[in-house]
Amino acid sequence: MSVALKILQKHWGYDSFRPLQEEIIQSVLNGHDTLALLPTGGGKSICFQVPGLALNGLCLVVSPLIALMNDQVRQLSKRGIPAIAIHSALARKEIDSELDRAAYSDIKFLYVSPERLKTDMFLARIDKLNVTMLAVDEAHCISQWGYDFRPPYLDIWQIRELLPSIPIIALTATATTNVVQDIQDKLKFRAETSAVYQKSFTRSNLSYSVLYEEDKKKSLLRILNKVPGSGIIYVRSRKRTQQVAELLQQEGFTADFYHAGLTNQLRSEKQQQWIDDEIRIMVCTNAFGMGIDKPDVRTVVHLDLPESPEEYFQEAGRAGRDGQKAYAVLLFNPVDQDDLEQRIRRSFPEIERTREIYHALGNYARLAIGAGKDSFTEFDLRKFCIAFGFKANEVIPAIKLLQDNEYLRANAAVFSGSQIMFTSSQRSLEDMQDRNPKIAAVSKLILRSYEGSFDHFVKISESFMQKKLEMGKEELKALLNLMQQHGIAKYIPAGEQSNIYWTKSRLSQADLVFDMERYNFLKKTKEGKANAMIAYVNQMDNCRSRVLVKYFGEAVAPKCGICDVCTGRNQKPDISTKESKDIKERIVDFLADGPVHIEKISDEFGNAEQKIVLVIREMMDAGQVLLTVDRKLKLPE
Repeated sequence: MSVALKILQKHWGYDSFRPLQEEIIQSVLNGHDTLALLPTGGGKSICFQVPGLALNGLCLVVSPLIALMNDQVRQLSKRGIPAIAIHSALARKEIDSELDRAAYSDIKFLYVSPERLKTDMFLARIDKLNVTMLAVDEAHCISQWGYDFRPPYLDIWQIRELLPSIPIIALTATATTNVVQDIQDKLKFRAETSAVYQKSFTRSNLSYSVLYEEDKKKSLLRILNKVPGSGIIYVRSRKRTQQVAELLQQEGFTADFYHAGLTNQLRSEKQQQWIDDEIRIMVCTNAFGMGIDKPDVRTVVHLDLPESPEEYFQEAGRAGRDGQKAYAVLLFNPVDQDDLEQRIRRSFPEIERTREIYHALGNYARLAIGAGKDSFTEFDLRKFCIAFGFKANEVIPAIKLLQDNEYLRANAAVFSGSQIMFTSSQRSLEDMQDRNPKIAAVSKLILRSYEGSFDHFVKISESFMQKKLEMGKEELKALLNLMQQHGIAKYIPAGEQSNIYWTKSRLSQADLVFDMERYNFLKKTKEGKANAMIAYVNQMDNCRSRVLVKYFGEAVAPKCGICDVCTGRNQKPDISTKESKDIKERIVDFLADGPVHIEKISDEFGNAEQKIVLVIREMMDAGQVLLTVDRKLKLPE
C-alpha cells in the first residue's frame, strides 16, 4: 500500500482515491510542478493535503477567500491535522503569533492570501518556515483570461524564487485552454518537470436547465417545492439577497441571505447554519460557496444571469457533489441580457470620466499637484458624490481603474461600508424615540436620508451622520449598537475605516496615463465571456452539458440526457411569421399610451409566455421597443 493511500485511509477514511487524484498526488511527491483541473466536487483539496502530510515540512497554501481558508482549516482540524490561516480579520499581534506557530510547532498547513506573501512580516519569517510544497488554490485567479482575476496572484512566482526547489501544485475547477497555459506561465512552471492533469468537466448527475420565465418568483417556488433538500439561490445584488430570502421565509422555507458586506462573524455563522441544515436555502451573491464542503446540495438556482460560463459552471457545480441527482436551473427573460450588457459596460469606465473623478478625489483630499505620496485620505463615498456631482456606480469602477493603474489604493470599506435595517414595527420605534431623544434623532436622520431602511439593509455613512447630528464618532456608534440591543434595528459596522492610500503624488488630469492595451484586452475578454453566456442561454438545440464542457476545451462529450434540451422540456416555441407579426402589433398597441412593466405584458398574453419572451427579444434587438431602468418596455421616441 502506498504512503498516500495510507494517509487517505487514516485521515479521511476512504478506501481508494477518486479518478486522477492518486496520479496528481504522485506527481507532486515526485517533485513536479503540477496543474490539477478537477470539476467542483472532484476532490481538489485532497490532491494537495495528502502530499502535504506525506512531506516532512509545511505546506504553504495560497487561497483567495477568508471563508474558504477557515472552512478548510476547520475540516483539517476535525481530522486531527494541525492547520492555521492568516488573514485580514486577525490583528497584527495575532498574525505574528500564528507565524511563530507555523515556524516552531507541528503545523502542517499554513493558509494565506496572495497579498499576505508580500508583507514585510511574512517575508521576514519565510526562512524560518520549513516549506516543502506550495499549493495555489482557485488558480484561475492568476489569469487575465480567468473569470475571477486577482492581480496579487501575479506575484506568487516571487515566492518561488525564495523557495526554488519545492514543487508547486495549482488547482482549479474552471479553466479554458488559454487559462491552463497562462497559469503555468505566470507560476513559472519548470517545463522539464511539469504536468497537467485534467478530469472531464462532464457532471453526469447534474441536470442543467434554462427556463424562460417572466414570473421568476412563481417559478422559483415551484422548483423549491418540487425538489427537496438543501439549495443555493444566486442573485447579483446584496439588496436582493435579503429580499428573496424574506420572500422564501414568508412562503414557509427556512432561508437566509449572505453577501460580502456582512461581518466575518455573521457570514461564518450563516454559513455554518446552512452546512448543518438549520437553514435549507441560502440566497447569496457569488461571495458564497467557493470551496465549502457540503456535498448534498440538491438545487442551485440562478435568478440573474452570470457574467461568464466559468462563473456559472463554478456556481452550478456546487449542486450534487455527492454524486446523486441534482439540478442547476437558470431563470432567464429578455431583460437579463440587457442587464448583463449594462453591467459589463459599467465595469469599464470612460477614461475621461475617470480623469475627472481622479481630479475630484485630489480636491476632496485637499492635495496640491505633486503632493500626497504615501498619505491616507478618509473617504466617504456618499459625501464625495454629493460634493462633486458624481454617481456611486461610476465612482466605484473609476477608483478600481485608478487602483489597477497604481495611482491609489482603496480599502475594502470604500466598496462596502456600514449598513443598517430597522427590524421593529413602526410603533415600537416610536416608543423608543419617545423614551430616548438621542435615538429619536439618529433614527429620524436614517429614515430621512436612506430610503428603504425598513425593507432592507441600506448603506450608511457614520461621518455624514456625525456632522448632521453634531455628535462624536463613539457616541453615534454606541447609539447604533443600543438600537440593535433593543431589537430596533440590525447594525453592521464597516470592518475598518474607509480610506484611500495615495501610492503616487497627485498628478494633473492631463498627466494621468492608463495602460490602454491591458484595459482593452480585459474589456474584450469580459465582453467575450458575457457573449458566450448569452449564447448559452439563448440556444435551445444543443445539450447544455455538452455546450459547457466544449467551452472548456472538451471537443468530444456525450449528451447528458437530463438537461432541458435533451429532455425537450424547454423547446424553442414553434411560432409562425403571421403569429409573430400579430404579437408584435399587439405589443405596440399595448405600449401606445406609455411604458408598461414587462410582466404585465406577459400576463396579457396568458399561457403563450415563451412566445412572448421570444418576440420581445426580437423587438428589443431590432430597436422596435426599449427597456427602461425600472423594467418597463416603451416605444422609441
